[in-house]
Amino acid sequence: MATNLDPSTPLRVLLVGNGGREHAIAWKLTQSPRVEHVYVVPGNGGTAGVKNVTNVTNVKAEDFPSLVALATEKNVNLLVPGPEAPLVAGIVDYFKEHAKDVKCFGPSQSAARMEGSKTFSKDFMHRNNIPTAEYKNFSDYHEAKAYVDSISHNVVIKASGLAAGKGVIIPASKEEAQTALREIMLDREFGAAGDEVVIEEFMEGDELSILSFCDGTRLQSLPPAQDHKRIFDGDKGPNTGGMGTYAPTRIAPKDVIDRIHETILQPTLTGMHKEGFPFVGILFTGLMMTKSGPKVLEYNVRFGDPETQSCLPLLESDLAEVMLASAEGRLNEVPIVVSHRSAATVVVAAGGYPGSYGKGFDIKLDSVTADTVIFHAGTNFIDGVLKTSGGRVIAATGVADTLEEAVRKAYEGVGSIHFDKMQYRKDIAARALK
Repeated sequence: MATNLDPSTPLRVLLVGNGGREHAIAWKLTQSPRVEHVYVVPGNGGTAGVKNVTNVTNVKAEDFPSLVALATEKNVNLLVPGPEAPLVAGIVDYFKEHAKDVKCFGPSQSAARMEGSKTFSKDFMHRNNIPTAEYKNFSDYHEAKAYVDSISHNVVIKASGLAAGKGVIIPASKEEAQTALREIMLDREFGAAGDEVVIEEFMEGDELSILSFCDGTRLQSLPPAQDHKRIFDGDKGPNTGGMGTYAPTRIAPKDVIDRIHETILQPTLTGMHKEGFPFVGILFTGLMMTKSGPKVLEYNVRFGDPETQSCLPLLESDLAEVMLASAEGRLNEVPIVVSHRSAATVVVAAGGYPGSYGKGFDIKLDSVTADTVIFHAGTNFIDGVLKTSGGRVIAATGVADTLEEAVRKAYEGVGSIHFDKMQYRKDIAARALK
């Protein structure tokens, strides 16, 4: 049994990733009096500006031996993997074998299958009586095609593997469904992620996301958030990694959230423990509020992006202490205290995203007021100049006593961001404010 860190030991954190989520995590971790330093691999233009944070750009996130060497060199004692790919590839197992003194806030490779394979997670839900949409899994294109021909209800088609948040297609007709199957399974639009597909019934209702800290048997959740996946106002256009969020949502009062904990979240954690792959880290549960109650859309095995940018500013507890308690199996010792305020995040993307887009545009940032935070995603410094380097470039988060005011502050923050061809949605949280 691994020993717990002495409570007086300063924390030196290795944070893997380069998105807005990782900037928000680094920003929050450094507010802990216990955190001495955070090393981000590779980080971005935002993490570069946080006190006591160092970007390490000469090590690759998927190069586990080099990450262990870096952790040893820098006396790291807490590993925090941000994105799903290293988790699904087994970063936590590798560290547990090769860097036994480092605590890992993240799931094992076997637990990460909950995101790494949609067919695996759907079958898990079925076995554990967790409410979700009716579904069928297919690895043969002709069988999938015949199934779509044989049914009359609307469906959602999902590539089973990791597709960077874009492998879910909601066809409006049978023809569109057949086109989607062809593109995923024959044209390999998402590569190996489309070797297997899940075809499930289309669920109607409002979506919400819950981020839960887990220590293998217990969980504590952050306020429920609502994401805006499509690129254009009014939820039009193609899916993206997420164009904005707000928290807490208004669609789920406390009694509903309590019911979700009792009927979905705790049974998920208990089921994983019972089946031999206990979950440690952040479990992200995407839910649809249907007429017949909340149902699971999907699990992710890490902080959501941009949900994290709205949820972490509402966390009043010490994030580093919560992560360490999760990693050491003693989450019951650290209560999660959350502000009663609201937060809203608006993502500013490159022109053309989620299709092809240009990079390398200069970014100019004006100063922002208190309770507004700018979180970088696709940014980096080239010769001392901040430039765009990704599709979702940067985001503004506003925190306030009311959701209306939080949204206003977030859009004020957007007004402080300037780069060529930038685009963003003008209607984040609009449904909630109607």
